Amino acid sequence: MKEFSRSWVSSKKPNKQRKYRFNAPLHIRGDFMNAHLSKELRTKYGIRALRLRVGDKVRIMRGQFKRQEGKIEEVNMKNLKVYISKIEHVKRDGTKARYPIEPSNLLLVELNTDDKLRLNTQKKDNTTENKKENKTEKVKVEPKPKAEKVKAESKSKLNKASKEDTK
Repeated sequence: MKEFSRSWVSSKKPNKQRKYRFNAPLHIRGDFMNAHLSKELRTKYGIRALRLRVGDKVRIMRGQFKRQEGKIEEVNMKNLKVYISKIEHVKRDGTKARYPIEPSNLLLVELNTDDKLRLNTQKKDNTTENKKENKTEKVKVEPKPKAEKVKAESKSKLNKASKEDTK
């Protein structure tokens, strides 16, 4: 089978989109496992979306379990699905089974902060971008000298250089 193409941009064809998702390597599949943050977390951390992890508390926004909250028990990278505690469907024989949920249908309500680096790297990226923006605003732009002055200055420099060469 053909290798994953890094040059692939997009396609309208659903079969090509599915092929891209199914054959994507892990570092790209991780981007598919992102979910939006709640408004409180968004203002606190200055981030819109974050990768889902085990232990995060999420709210389901779509489907039959809409508006229910629970902690993430498992993140399945192969099928790109998330399993949440207390979210089960009942089979015909009466047994309960975990229900897989698409990450795009979830909203992060509370983050698992066991890993301190998870949020520090995100904060650093945002603060460095803000500092860069502030620096560019403070830089004063000097008006360009008029064309006549520039020509006169360049002629005088040429004259001086030619005089030095003759000596």
